[in-house]
Amino acid sequence: MVSQAEQSAKPHVVIVGGGFGGLYAAKALGNSATQVTLIDKRNFHLFQPLLYQVATGTLSPADISSPLRGILGKYRNITVLMEEVTDVDPESKKLMLRGRELDYDTLIVATGVSHFYFGNDHWKTTAPGLKTVEDALEMRRRIFVAFEAAEKESDPENRKAWLTFVIVGGGPTGVELAGAIAELAFNTLKSDFRNIDTTEAKILLIEGMDRVLPPYPPELSQKAAEALVRLGVTVQTQSLVTNIENNIVTVKQGDEVQQIPAQTILWAAGVKASAMGKVLEQRAGAKLDRAGRVMVDPDLSVPEHPDIFVVGDLAHYAHQGEKPLPGVAPVAVQQGKYVAKLIHQRLAGTTPTPFRYDDAGSLAVIGQNEAVVALKSLKLTGAIAWFIWIFAHIYYLIEFDNKLIVMIQWMWNYFTRNRGARLITGESSLVSVDVDADGNYAAAAPNKSPVEV
Repeated sequence: MVSQAEQSAKPHVVIVGGGFGGLYAAKALGNSATQVTLIDKRNFHLFQPLLYQVATGTLSPADISSPLRGILGKYRNITVLMEEVTDVDPESKKLMLRGRELDYDTLIVATGVSHFYFGNDHWKTTAPGLKTVEDALEMRRRIFVAFEAAEKESDPENRKAWLTFVIVGGGPTGVELAGAIAELAFNTLKSDFRNIDTTEAKILLIEGMDRVLPPYPPELSQKAAEALVRLGVTVQTQSLVTNIENNIVTVKQGDEVQQIPAQTILWAAGVKASAMGKVLEQRAGAKLDRAGRVMVDPDLSVPEHPDIFVVGDLAHYAHQGEKPLPGVAPVAVQQGKYVAKLIHQRLAGTTPTPFRYDDAGSLAVIGQNEAVVALKSLKLTGAIAWFIWIFAHIYYLIEFDNKLIVMIQWMWNYFTRNRGARLITGESSLVSVDVDADGNYAAAAPNKSPVEV
């Protein structure tokens, strides 16, 4: 057992955020000559790339979450705090929490990003995004409530609105959501209802640019769009959502404006930095990009503050290539490990080299046996790409039990097309559709569920 005096003599590294960047930095500093404190508002690490599978009933939240204390408990030099950071004082090297202060020698900020509605935050309640477990459960509730409400609806137009699913944003999250909902409607649920034909569902994916998966090579974007169409998704590119109101999505495509009645609208377009970016701007003079991400030096430090580092989605790293690095898990993992290594090198008196991201490639899944993979010069689609996507995601899951459970769930789903986590929790499924005097659709106030799961 290390004594408190020995711990206090060690350099204190404080990590804010238990996502990929923060967690991998902590693990790389485990059992080192440092004292480490990891702070997060949650007590678990969330594997965000699979949140869409929670939202569509394939996995449960516990399948893709791991308790931070369980992951880091074997490292005796690491303390985990379930807390929220409110401010930082770079001069005195103090971090302000709710009701207390914490001294640091080195600060690593890895608080990520949240949804961005391009100045239309009032859309948030109608079109939820997908960043947290709560987001995924709310999406899941809305998706399955839609089918339940359609089953009870006698008016054809109202039923059509319940069976219309609009996903805004054609990046990886939007593509994965659209494909998963299409598999639900056209495969998993098609025999479950008596009064509706779920294959009549309309899944509309709206993207503002000229193709889905814009960061990917054009040929893979084309393959992804073709796979979505085969699954039953309507892909609409070069289209901008100009309004969401009364469960009607207004879309502008060129000079044409259309209004789409839809009871289920899901947001997968745009992100903004966490509030810590603004704190670092105000307290440490950090420069922010348009999304509020911190523009970091080549070693991921905040300019003029070599003891403050920003990693993961919150970091704007523009020192490699023409564009800043993308906000994906492998970038955050490598940055977290790099900063930990840099701290070790500083303690050893050696000079670290600038961070450089080793891009192994990009992956996106569309549906069963349908994925696109760009591995440097190799571009793959179809079943082979799908299996690569599966093994890559199993590899990055943190704990062995999560890997095993997810693998079993995927195997079961592959052979049965069944999704066992189709639970409607929170608000009740006892939902009706009201139509106001202007003919606008509006969900009636739902009742509380008699059973919370």
